[in-house]
Parts: sequence; structure tokens; C-alpha cells
Amino acid sequence: MKVLFIHQNFPGQFLHLAADLGKQKRNKVVALSIYQQPVPEGVELRPYTLLRQSASETHPLLHNQEAHILRAEACAAAAFQLKREGFVPDIIIAHPGWGEALFMKDVFPQAKLLIYCEYYYAHEGQDVGFDPEIPTLNFEQRCRLRLKNITNLLSMEIADAAISPTQWQKSTYPSWAQEKISVIHEGINQARLHYNPNAKLTLAASGNHKEINFKPGDELLTYVSRNLEPVRGFQIFMRTLPEVQRLRPNAHTIVVGGNDISYGHHAPNGLSWKDHLLAEVGEQLDMNRIHFVGKVPYNNYLDILNVSRVHAYWTTPFVLSWSFLEAAISGTCVVASDTPPVQEFAERLGVITLPFFDHGMFADTLVERLSIKNESRKLLVFPEIDLPHCLKLQKKWLKSV
Repeated sequence: MKVLFIHQNFPGQFLHLAADLGKQKRNKVVALSIYQQPVPEGVELRPYTLLRQSASETHPLLHNQEAHILRAEACAAAAFQLKREGFVPDIIIAHPGWGEALFMKDVFPQAKLLIYCEYYYAHEGQDVGFDPEIPTLNFEQRCRLRLKNITNLLSMEIADAAISPTQWQKSTYPSWAQEKISVIHEGINQARLHYNPNAKLTLAASGNHKEINFKPGDELLTYVSRNLEPVRGFQIFMRTLPEVQRLRPNAHTIVVGGNDISYGHHAPNGLSWKDHLLAEVGEQLDMNRIHFVGKVPYNNYLDILNVSRVHAYWTTPFVLSWSFLEAAISGTCVVASDTPPVQEFAERLGVITLPFFDHGMFADTLVERLSIKNESRKLLVFPEIDLPHCLKLQKKWLKSV
């Protein structure tokens, strides 16, 4: 079978499936990407570059769509080159979010196009308008948000089938589109989440503290996000910390995440959300006991989960983070927001859920759970999203189309 993956930052969500298909000698697996990340063995990466830059005279409301067309054009050119070299895929598996898949059916009309449905934007009922602290969208912003679904809609129209990792993410799409979508998670490699009672996490000396070593059993609160921002409830978390520190004077907090914007709005006055929240609550915090470690390698992240006593996960109604599932499956005590993406899994994972905006209840629960010293931890068995199970379902799905 000849398979073409398309993802601006391949392998992305296709890491496990591409690796599994690539190791089978009967398959020829190629990936198109604008960025050059390490790829699984058996996968040939073909990076593409834009053929032209955005035009200065483009209508402001169409900047996003122009960027998608530029990527679609460049990706199609790279696909034509593959075709000239004799590579004609049986199946194309694409993340449509950046427009790259828009013209694939025109290059390879006989190929089956399968797309990854991550999220469909809405004016209300999801992340937008959820937090009253975030300014209401003006007319131009509402128009821009509506247009963000153009690529989603065109990709869904030409796709032969689609996949979404969770039921809630599927539910964000129009009802007619949901008929094409199968729900199969990318898969969590649960074997990597085994508890290591001998784990050790060392934080280098900084302006606030000497070198610190953490081990399982220490009174440690953790928070993880790709970037620290309100979509992931960072402002709620930060506002709980003064009370948590007051009532748990020996507790430390590790915060993982960058200072960019992955989703949503920028903080006021050109600040990062970290600096904005520190300006609000920093004087109430013992900075010797809160550690912002930025983005960390995966192995360090696993060490953080091993030494964490309580893990906080807060999200608006938006795409569910892998870190939430990994923390819960690893046996870490997870306290999370009672929002739809979390609700889909919380009960089965034994996760404590609380109202998103209730700072007091959030702080009280963190304090209570930090006071409980767990001597041992048990890895949860959650077959529905276990990697081997998900790969089996994904390959069955590929055969069905």
C-alpha cells in the first residue's frame, strides 16, 4: 500500500500510525511537510516550500485563507513532483487545518483522502465567549472566526472519510459532516507511563532557589500546557496559588509551558500571560516554591509526572490535551475543570472535576489532595485509548475506505 501523509509539522498526530505503517515493508510511506522534524523509520519526508509570499493588498479578512491557499498550492506542487517520480498513493492521510490537503484530489483523483478532524470553530458554546474576562469579539473578529471554517468545510466536502480523537471534538462539526467522522484516538503509549518509585527530578539553581531535587512522595503540585494561556485555564490556576501556598507551606509547584500563544488572545500591554498573572498575584506568592520550567523534553515530562503528588488540568471547551490523559493514566491524582472535553473521560479515569471559574473550590481541593501522601501509585488500564488498540482500529479504518 502506498500512503501519503500531509501535515505542516509532520509527524504531529500521525506519529504512531506513520511509524507502524512505515515499518511494514509492503508499504511505501511518504510525508509532505513544510517543517522538517525527525520522522519515524520507514517514512520518507519530502519538505515543501511556498511558491510565493502573501500579497500586501489581500483583504484583511482573507489573510488566513490566503495563507491556506499558498500552502495548498505549494503542497500540490510537491505532490505533482512525487507523481512524476512514479509515486501515486492509494491513501492520503491529512491534517486539513492549514489548507495543505485542498488540492490533493486534483493531483491524485483516484486516491482516497482521509482527514483528521481536530476542531470546528463556533461563535458560542465552545471556547469563544466562555470566559467573561476575555473581551467580546467585535464584528470584524466574528467575521474572521466564521471564515476560519472555510478550509474545514472544503476539506470535509472532498474527503472520503474523516477521523476525530474524541466524541466531543467530533460533536463540534456540523451534523452532516459528523456522518463521515469515525472516533478513534491517536493512542497513548501507556507502557511509557509506568510509575518509577526511584524517579528523581532536579531543578538547577536559579535566582530564587538553590538546586532542588524532587522525588515521589514530595508535596508537589504540577501544571502542564503547551503554552501558558487562558484557553488552558492558566489564569484560574495562578489565582489559586496564593491560597494553596498559604495553607500548604511546604508545597512546591512546577509549571510546564511556553510563553507564546497557541490559541486565543494575547495578554494586555504586550505581556506574556505568565508575566501578566505574576503582576496580579506575584506579590502574594513565595517565588522560591513556584518553578516555571518552560517547555521540557518528553522524558523530563515523564519524570515530572512521577514526582507529582497532584496534577492540575484546566481547559475551556477546546481540544483535549494528551497531558490530561497521560497524567490520569499514570496514576497521578488529577484535579480538572468540569468542561465537556474533560467530562468525556473524567469518570472512567477517576479524575476530580470542579467548576471552571470556582477559584475557592479549586484551591480547597488542591490543598486537600496535597495533604494526602500516596506511598504507591497504580497505572490505570484504559484500553479505549491504549496505543496498540488504537493502531488496530486505525488500520481497520484504513482498510474500510
